Amino acid sequence: MKFEGAVKRVRIGLALAGSLVLLTGCGSVVTGTPRAEGGYGGSDSQKFANVLQECEAVTDEQIAGAVGADAVGRGFFGAICRWDGIGAAGPIKITFNWFETGTLDHERAAFEHLGYVVAKIDINGSGGYEVRQPADPQSCGVSASAPAGGVFGWWVTEPQGGADPCEAAAKLGALTLNRSI
Repeated sequence: MKFEGAVKRVRIGLALAGSLVLLTGCGSVVTGTPRAEGGYGGSDSQKFANVLQECEAVTDEQIAGAVGADAVGRGFFGAICRWDGIGAAGPIKITFNWFETGTLDHERAAFEHLGYVVAKIDINGSGGYEVRQPADPQSCGVSASAPAGGVFGWWVTEPQGGADPCEAAAKLGALTLNRSI
């Protein structure tokens, strides 16, 4: 009987301790001043005044020429810009990104974290990186510092037997720097 009473007290103690942990572990304090829904008034900065215009940094004709396509069609503009093209060997996928506050160090670290092969390159006198996905030899990207700030990148995926995707991505990077985004 004494043993059963002790077990019961231990169970009650564990239940109370567990409840205490849950109550204290799930609470947090959020600092700052709350804003009413829809109350954000924007900022005075014009830093992002040309958002989405970076997709115009290189013309569709220049993109088609760089990747060896007859023409390209725009697929999506938003946080990234995408085009689809058709080359002699088949469909080509092209992606452009520009991170206004990004850095090359962050890009390199992200690519390495994903297990991509990263090599330093020079694009029109600007330092950058060539990036390959080990499991996809038909895909290649480049990233470089943008003169207007941040970093930009191009990814090209060519079909089997298509042009060198790294050469195409590097051409697009050079064209972008010529336009000085």
